[in-house]
Amino acid sequence: MADLSKILINGTAYTWADINVQLLGRTVLGISAISYEDMQEMVDNFGAGIFPISRGYGKNEAKASITLEAKELERLVDATPSGRVQDIPPFPITVSYVNPSNKVVTHKLLNCQFKGNKRASKSGDTNIEVELDLIITHIQWK
Repeated sequence: MADLSKILINGTAYTWADINVQLLGRTVLGISAISYEDMQEMVDNFGAGIFPISRGYGKNEAKASITLEAKELERLVDATPSGRVQDIPPFPITVSYVNPSNKVVTHKLLNCQFKGNKRASKSGDTNIEVELDLIITHIQWK
């Protein structure tokens, strides 16, 4: 049987309630989702025989998106002279996970910019949320 204390972080899993997201120097309260990843290009190189003889490494590509309440996004729009969130200069996003034992894990998304701005709403919505794609250069995982 698996030892759950080694599977869970200090016996407790991280949850959405443990996340703190800092965007443009302040904690964002009107956030409902954040997603980020990076992928390293890796290619097997072949020579004699049927198996790879080496591996080549290419570019590292990072992607991210954030989902904000429309009112949170309107605050960003109001703060820009042009009204375009795409015109906000590159900024970091800091995502911190704090579990009940107070261990903090922090990831930094660097040189973020909003790629666009949009709104969508439908009948029955009690809260308007907007998912925005970001362009980022890289992620500091530690």
